Amino acid sequence: MIRILICDDQEVVREGLRVILNSAPGLEVVGMAQDGAEALDLIPQTTPDLVLMDLKMPGMNGIQATRQIRNHYPQVRVLVLTTYDADEWVFDAIRSGAAGYLLKDTPREALIAAVKGTVEGKTHVDPTVAGKLFTQINQGSTSPDTAIAAELSERERDVLRLLARGLSNADIAGQLHLSEGTVRNYVSAVFAKLGVSDRAQAAIMALRHGLADVNKS
Repeated sequence: MIRILICDDQEVVREGLRVILNSAPGLEVVGMAQDGAEALDLIPQTTPDLVLMDLKMPGMNGIQATRQIRNHYPQVRVLVLTTYDADEWVFDAIRSGAAGYLLKDTPREALIAAVKGTVEGKTHVDPTVAGKLFTQINQGSTSPDTAIAAELSERERDVLRLLARGLSNADIAGQLHLSEGTVRNYVSAVFAKLGVSDRAQAAIMALRHGLADVNKS
């Protein structure tokens, strides 16, 4: 059973989400909070697997709460569910440790799938938000995290940069003059070193840690 804590400042939203999620097999809403501070207080009592997090709330907002949750309860995944798709909200949420970012008009079945997938380690990002992430990646405007970068070989960093642009293994092979099988091995190594399980997660990690500078190939 996946245990979920809902954090949203609107009671009608909390109740609606509770009904939707409790109706799905394998999901259970174990707590509801009206702001980030209350969510942090409830985590030790409710031991959720995932916090469904709104962003713009009075008091401690979702960005601040996500950062605190990831620092103090790293086993708890945070899935953002908000009405805000402005760049600053998206990037701050991802950098704070959110595992995914959905908008509140996400269909019921997609929301349920995202909750289950996030707990399994997958990354679910609204298509509108994904476009903003990849635009930011293509601009290559962040500074590299040297600790993360040091884990990757130069060739693995090259593969990650191209992967973050959305290139397929075949395209990466063509760009780097490697066989497709060799690229698959590099991609697997990158996933293992970053602790991710899919290409979307790898791209988000590249953005978060400044490893998506596409000016270098």
